[in-house]
Amino acid sequence: MKRLKLVVTVCALGAAMPVMGQQVPTMGMKPEMTEVWEPEVQVVTPGRLPGEAPSDAILLFDGIDLAEEWTDAKGNAPGWKVEDGVVTVVRGAGEIRTKRKFSDFQLHIEWRSPAEVSGESQGRGNSGVFLQENYEVQILDNYHNRTYRNGQAGSLYKQYPPLVNVCRPPGEWQSYDIIYTAPSFHKDGTFREPPKVTVLHNGVVVQNGVSLRGPTEYIGIPEYTVVPHGPGSIVLQDHGNPVSFRNIWIREL
Repeated sequence: MKRLKLVVTVCALGAAMPVMGQQVPTMGMKPEMTEVWEPEVQVVTPGRLPGEAPSDAILLFDGIDLAEEWTDAKGNAPGWKVEDGVVTVVRGAGEIRTKRKFSDFQLHIEWRSPAEVSGESQGRGNSGVFLQENYEVQILDNYHNRTYRNGQAGSLYKQYPPLVNVCRPPGEWQSYDIIYTAPSFHKDGTFREPPKVTVLHNGVVVQNGVSLRGPTEYIGIPEYTVVPHGPGSIVLQDHGNPVSFRNIWIREL
């Protein structure tokens, strides 16, 4: 008799349990009660060609001049060379930076190292894209050119090496698509949320949502020792090599 009662109890429990793979519907709920209709999602027209700016992007370089969107480090007109829809670093002219300042964004930029190979390691096709003036995505000709892992093309300089090396040969155009989330800070200057970066190099993910420890440092450990920053410019580096750029646009997120 005791055994029979046990079997009946187990069967009763089994009957009350949901069939494997099926979800018991919430009592009183209807499908439309979890549908969100307003506000309607904004319509954005994507570019027709790879890398072409979508309709809501800010065009940072139109292939004609830099005067509208860029300055040098001192706020003067940039000294870089603009020709045939391309802007090229002029050695000694210094960095250029956007007049506008940004926080969270999607940035597209195309770059080309010189076709004539000169130098090796860090001396070959070197430049960089600084996010919020503080965090460098390295630009370097690493096509059959070995250097330290966390300083090659696609690295978050001296912090994260790229997942893979997808550099094209010297003289060929390459692209970065960068998704950036700005940091937030506590009153004492420490991170509440660190900056996060995803980078696609030539369409391949080379940084996957990495969290940065602090601003880019050439020597030393990247940590905050100054007042936390707010929105900042996009900065392109003059490292002495004639690296060229085109098709630069940004979407604020």
